[in-house]
Amino acid sequence: MSIIEKTFRSNEVIIKEGDTGDTFFRLVEGNVGVYTNYGKKEQFRVAFLKAGDYFGEMGMIDGSPRSATIVAERTVRVQELSQKDLDTLFDENPEEIYKFLKHLANKLQAMTNDYAEAQELLRSAREADAAKKNFLTAMFKKRINQYQPGKTGLDEPTPESYRKEFENITDEGPGSIKEYNKGQVIYYEGEPGTCMYIVRDGSVGMYRGYGEKDQTRLSEMTGVSFIGVMGLFEGEARNATAVAETDGTCIEAVYKEDLEGIFRACPVKINMLLRHMSFKLREITIEFLNMCKEITERS
Repeated sequence: MSIIEKTFRSNEVIIKEGDTGDTFFRLVEGNVGVYTNYGKKEQFRVAFLKAGDYFGEMGMIDGSPRSATIVAERTVRVQELSQKDLDTLFDENPEEIYKFLKHLANKLQAMTNDYAEAQELLRSAREADAAKKNFLTAMFKKRINQYQPGKTGLDEPTPESYRKEFENITDEGPGSIKEYNKGQVIYYEGEPGTCMYIVRDGSVGMYRGYGEKDQTRLSEMTGVSFIGVMGLFEGEARNATAVAETDGTCIEAVYKEDLEGIFRACPVKINMLLRHMSFKLREITIEFLNMCKEITERS
C-alpha cells in the first residue's frame, strides 16, 4: 500500500475546525485530542483518540468543513487518505471495511443517544424552577460547544439518485434479495438486528408500536433506500417495525460477512452506504443543536 504517513509533534494541529479538505486520517501511533473552539475561552475537548481510530472522514465523504480541531497529544504518526486511498485500504485489508463503517455507526449512535437525552432535558426544563432552569441551560450551552454541524444545506441522498447509480451496476457481489407482498413484516421493533437492508423496489412503511391501538407511521421508504443500518453492528435492537406497503417490494439483506464481497464486486454500493450514514449523522446533529438552542433561548 502506497499511502503516505505523516508525523506530528506534541501540540501540533493536524486539522483545524472550519477548514475544508477531501482527505481523512487514520491514527497509526500516539493519541490525539478532538477540540471545539480550540485556542479560545470556550475550548472544549470532545474526544480522545488512540491508534487505529479515524478522524476527519466526514469532509472526505460529503465535502463539509471540518467540525473540530484535531491536536497531537504527543508525537503521533498518521496516514492521510483520499477516497482512492480508502478503496486501496479496503482492498488490501478487508477487515477495515466493517471497522470503518462501525466507526461511523458508533458516532451516529452516540449522537442519537445525546439527542434522546436532550429531548428529556428539554421536557424537564419546561417544568423547572428558575434555579434548575439555569443549571440545565448551562448544560445545553456546553453541549452546543461540543457539536458543530459543519456545512448546512447538504444535499440529501435521494432514492432517485441511488436508483440511477444502481442502473449502472452489473455485478453487485453477495447479498440476499427477497420479495415481500403488502402487509408482510421485514423486521419488528425491538428485535435484535443481525443485518441491514436495502429497499430495492416498492415501498416500506416504518412504524412505532405496529399492530397496537396507538401505532404511529414514522416514514415511508422507497427504492432505493437503506433501512435498519444499525442492526449490522453489534445486534442493535430495531427502533421501528418495517412493513412492505406494496406487493412485489424487493428487499436486499446485507450481513457483516457480505461486506468484503460487495466491496470487491461493487465498491459504489459501499460508498452509497457511507453517504447515507454521513448524512444521517449531519441531520441528527443539526436537530440536536436546534434543540439545545431552543432551551437556552427559553431561559
